[in-house]
Amino acid sequence: MKPVAMLPNLLTLGNSACGLLAICKGLDALAYSSVGSEVFYMKMEAACGLIFLGMVFDALDGKVARLTKSFSDFGAQLDSLSDALTFGVAPAILAKVLIEHEGPLVGHMGSPRLHFIAAGAFSLMAILRLARFNLETEHDEEAHRSFSGLPSPGAAGAVTSTLLMYLLFREPSLETENGTPTPVGHVMGWLQGIDWTPVLSWVPVYLVVLLPLLGLLMVSRVRYTHATSLLTRDRSNFVTLVAVVFVFMGLGVAPVPFLFLAFNGFWLFGAVRWALGALRARGEARQGSAQA
Repeated sequence: MKPVAMLPNLLTLGNSACGLLAICKGLDALAYSSVGSEVFYMKMEAACGLIFLGMVFDALDGKVARLTKSFSDFGAQLDSLSDALTFGVAPAILAKVLIEHEGPLVGHMGSPRLHFIAAGAFSLMAILRLARFNLETEHDEEAHRSFSGLPSPGAAGAVTSTLLMYLLFREPSLETENGTPTPVGHVMGWLQGIDWTPVLSWVPVYLVVLLPLLGLLMVSRVRYTHATSLLTRDRSNFVTLVAVVFVFMGLGVAPVPFLFLAFNGFWLFGAVRWALGALRARGEARQGSAQA
């Protein structure tokens, strides 16, 4: 049997554990939803947090493997299996749980079959994307600077941050720490007189559309840059250092809005850039054929 690197694979298994726990928390949220609505929201918030924790493990395992030169085919396969669980299956299940639990409360009845299809499309496309990634990508650092198709952590982050934004408006009491409101909690306190139900009623519809859309982006050929490589590509870049400081400030002051804007902006920017590039290339082709 070939030797297996311990530390990178332990980090990858940590990613898997986060995905399993996120699914369990989602199921617990349904089981305890009759006890009180706050319990449901707390467990859903914990489930979403576990997916983001899985992203930390996912970012570390590849870096550690390449730094220690201990990458292997075994580690690559294990990483993809973990990503399929944490970033493919878990977000889809949590989205389906939220849609079907909260939809009737905000005026969206929907269709369980449609919700299943949307969640299944996201999960299956994530699995297909990861299988293609294993076949097309080498172990070296350069191969991980950009990707063909939306990375599964980016898609999972877009779904999960949307769920967290919904929870923030639905249950502002979640934004407290030791009984003291967080900065976002203070803002929500100022806005407590506003009825957010008309806005929240569109979140289940948005998720039903978002899940298959992100699934298609994952298996597309749209180019996306690896977020970690942007931060580590040029260690002498002063602007990058300043950007990292502001990223941590944003995460510390308003983590949920920051994550929502960052992840949804990431997939949207890549899709819009690709669409504009395709239109530009088509226009140049037409101009060339007209001149000929």
